[in-house]
Amino acid sequence: MTSTILNTADYQQQLDEKAERIQNIFADFDTPELEVFASPAEHYRMRAEFRVWHEGEDLFYIMFNQETREKYRVDQFPAASRLINDLMPMLVDAIKPIKALRHKLFQVDFLSTLSGEILVSMLYHRQLDDEWTAEAKQLKQRLNDEGFKLNIIGRARKMKIVLDQDYVIEQLKVNDRTLTYKQVENSFTQPNGEVAQKMLEWAVDCTQDSEGDLLELYCGNGNFSLALAQNFKRVLATELAKPSVDSAQYNIAVNKIDNVQIIRMSAEDFTDAMEGKREYRRLKDQNVDLQSYNCNTIFVDPPRSGMDEGTCRMVQGYDRIMYISCNPETLKENLDILGETHRITRFALFDQFPYTHHMEAGVLLERK
Repeated sequence: MTSTILNTADYQQQLDEKAERIQNIFADFDTPELEVFASPAEHYRMRAEFRVWHEGEDLFYIMFNQETREKYRVDQFPAASRLINDLMPMLVDAIKPIKALRHKLFQVDFLSTLSGEILVSMLYHRQLDDEWTAEAKQLKQRLNDEGFKLNIIGRARKMKIVLDQDYVIEQLKVNDRTLTYKQVENSFTQPNGEVAQKMLEWAVDCTQDSEGDLLELYCGNGNFSLALAQNFKRVLATELAKPSVDSAQYNIAVNKIDNVQIIRMSAEDFTDAMEGKREYRRLKDQNVDLQSYNCNTIFVDPPRSGMDEGTCRMVQGYDRIMYISCNPETLKENLDILGETHRITRFALFDQFPYTHHMEAGVLLERK
């Protein structure tokens, strides 16, 4: 048995080093005291992907050393949720004797939840047939009989077989509320469930005394939109990826939230619409009257590349800016522009990715 070892005794030290590093990155800015939100030291990742190695009659998961690119066997993965670790050996043992399931299987992806659901995607270098489907259905039934709440997806080139759904339903606790989220396979979701809850609570705390409406760019599946809706009269949110927009609409309905509207648009197109440079039919089709919104606060959670200059300039038009960043370097570049008009009043580090160099930051900016 091989396990990827986490030196949990070093967790606090690595977190302290991250806190020092992020403060050094923003040393030229007038930042308030850094708020640091720790992760569990192990079993924190809700997602994991493993390549599958075939060796005679044996079959096992492998990962690759990022520096040497050498492969190594993985039977347990302490960074992943307990649910993933519980399922890993049972799944591979069940697949081994069944040719239809093991033949040309090259990767297994897991998506788990704090609420106890798990989705397994099995990726193949061959087309899948009726025999695969029949065996996969039996595999799903056997594992669910063992107590898992499991669904399976089979993937091959230009092919996807879903047994019986391609999403999980997550429940996140935000202070005294429980919010329900549909999380679809291959769509973005926060990887660290416990830290995701802390991020939502921090965002809610930062906006407690809000007035008017909230505008949110890059809203994903409505993760922040739904939690923040309680602090605003209305929330208008944009997202480009269709699966995320569909999930957001589901999440709005299932949580019975009636003051959030999601538009499928890029941040750049929305910026043009807000500035009156172009008219967009999709806004008319959804009866969105941008002029009717009184947005004093804007929330942005952009990709690693940060925001383009035009979007930064548009964002400057709001009294308060909440910015969640998965890349402090591009956040710093954006703050060079945003800092012309706004000052940082809250500053946070969220340890989404323990034991790696990755850092998730949050800042609240208020007009000078």
